[in-house]
Amino acid sequence: MEVRILTNNAIPEITLNDGYKMATIQFGTFQIRGGEGLQQTLAAIQDGYRGLDTATNYDNEGMVGEAIRRSGIPRSEFFVTSKLPGKYHQYDEATKAIQESLYRLGLDYLDLYLIHWPLPKRNHYVEAFQAMIDAKKRGLIRSIGVSNFEPEHLDRLINETGVTPAVNQIEVHPYWNNERMLKEDQQRGIVTEAWSPLGRGSAALKEPLIQELAKKYDKNTGQIILKWHTQRGIIPVPRSSSLIHQRANKDLFDFQLTEDEMKKINALTKPDGRVDGQDPNVYEEFD
Repeated sequence: MEVRILTNNAIPEITLNDGYKMATIQFGTFQIRGGEGLQQTLAAIQDGYRGLDTATNYDNEGMVGEAIRRSGIPRSEFFVTSKLPGKYHQYDEATKAIQESLYRLGLDYLDLYLIHWPLPKRNHYVEAFQAMIDAKKRGLIRSIGVSNFEPEHLDRLINETGVTPAVNQIEVHPYWNNERMLKEDQQRGIVTEAWSPLGRGSAALKEPLIQELAKKYDKNTGQIILKWHTQRGIIPVPRSSSLIHQRANKDLFDFQLTEDEMKKINALTKPDGRVDGQDPNVYEEFD
């Protein structure tokens, strides 16, 4: 996949399997809401972020759209992602949900739209994806993808619709390196994004190995973890309400971890490393 450096803010871009490009660092807006969240998102935009990741279930699509409008920056410079909640997987409901997301955001199209969870017990994710394919044909979405999908879910989508998702956003952090799914995505030409790329809480940030590398490279521990992601070809979606952390999270491209250091971070993974034990094969998301 082609990767090029942006001249305006030094964040590399990656080319998706449908030809569209997205920055290799996205700004996560989970739990960032209301007027305070608006100011935090505007600060991120001012500091160079153009990839904004939201979801219907984050209850903040309106805020994200308002931040884009208030920024004074042309819509065309942004890459906006939102996600379909589980209660809207049936074709007609998915179609309406896409439209409602656009109304809340105040946008004419989404750059990327994802099925938030596969919910295989309900078994409607294929028709949800078909609704997204059709919405893309109508110009409402540019790239379509999924989140938390396992190999069997991906293959069923590809086999039954003839369309390969552009992105699979999954849980990845040092305690859950998810190497298995990264390889599965790569084999299918799917770009992997990471939600909770730093884990939740500060445990991974306090790992002696991470702290040692931060000292070596004169970076903070979060930057070391995010660099580990990008060197694996993963797009991290860190969330931060702090301007200092927002700036640091994108300052990753003036150093390189060694192969041995990468392996050592990979080795921090745990069999029970998921932050909330959310197994995509059984997890159900309907609120």
